[in-house]
Amino acid sequence: MDIYGGAMDLTKKQQLLFEYLQESLEQEGRAPSLRQAADDLGVSRNAVAQLIGQLERKRVIEREGHYSRSIRILPQNPVVKGRERVRELPVVGRITAGLPMYAQQEWDGSVVVDGELFPGNNLFCLRIQGDSMQDAGILDGDLVVCEPRQYAENGEIVAVLIQEEEATVKRFFLGSDYIELRPENKKFNPTRYPFSDLLVQGKVVGVIRSKCSQAPHLRTNAPGRIGGL
Repeated sequence: MDIYGGAMDLTKKQQLLFEYLQESLEQEGRAPSLRQAADDLGVSRNAVAQLIGQLERKRVIEREGHYSRSIRILPQNPVVKGRERVRELPVVGRITAGLPMYAQQEWDGSVVVDGELFPGNNLFCLRIQGDSMQDAGILDGDLVVCEPRQYAENGEIVAVLIQEEEATVKRFFLGSDYIELRPENKKFNPTRYPFSDLLVQGKVVGVIRSKCSQAPHLRTNAPGRIGGL
């Protein structure tokens, strides 16, 4: 259904992509990845990226900050002004909450959230694999919402890049000459790293529960909150 009343001056290719994005958001609650969009439309990923840029310049969609593949459709009719509080966050690959895994760079779609619950700039999501953070209410298959930053306070739950290749989500604690990453599951042990081995990628500010997971009691001791459940 076209809620925009045909008021936009789009080319046929632009209109095709716009309707495809709109349908994906309405039916699946998220935008597709570049790869999926290219496959579905029978064009190259570069062509999809160029069309997305054209739609953005015509102010019918918007991308957010550094994670420019985060897309939301801009209202073109006063009837849909209530949708402005809805925003999309990019899902940036997958990240392990058990043993670290290779940090994928492939964009893995997006998720629609309430902008009032998640008002920060340039937020991104990571999908959790493993159960080492389950006692903090972060379960296998969940999405964690992260605020990009390269520093952390003791006790905060953060996404960390290890040796520029592997990534994990753990509680952060600073030692005299090391950083300790602590899990929230007694089956896993804390791990210490020299400063040079780690790069904080973001602070976890929320959790979007997977339909397949069953949450234990949520517990957070960090200065920041774990919300958005």
